[in-house]
Amino acid sequence: MSLLASLSLLLGLGLLAVAALGLFTLPDALSRQHAATKAATLALGFLLLAVGLWNPSIEWWWRILAIMGLLMATLPVASHMLARAAAPERLEGEGREQLKRYD
Repeated sequence: MSLLASLSLLLGLGLLAVAALGLFTLPDALSRQHAATKAATLALGFLLLAVGLWNPSIEWWWRILAIMGLLMATLPVASHMLARAAAPERLEGEGREQLKRYD
């Protein structure tokens, strides 16, 4: 169990490093947002799995499930809001006018 938890921890840390690298190296806001939300969410899932494997009590698993539920509920909304904030700088003409109608 300890080996599986260690592997999960290392995988989560590696994915967090890749997400951080993507934030600094990708060219535009939408690409950076993709790196932040996708890789970081998967990395946090692996880190929480490692915590659950190191502490296999039911009290920890309820906390882990609550944290993952909150992450899965809030990260897509935050990602969508960031994409909408970055979209006007990339849209021109009719697309920009359509976006203004929905704001």
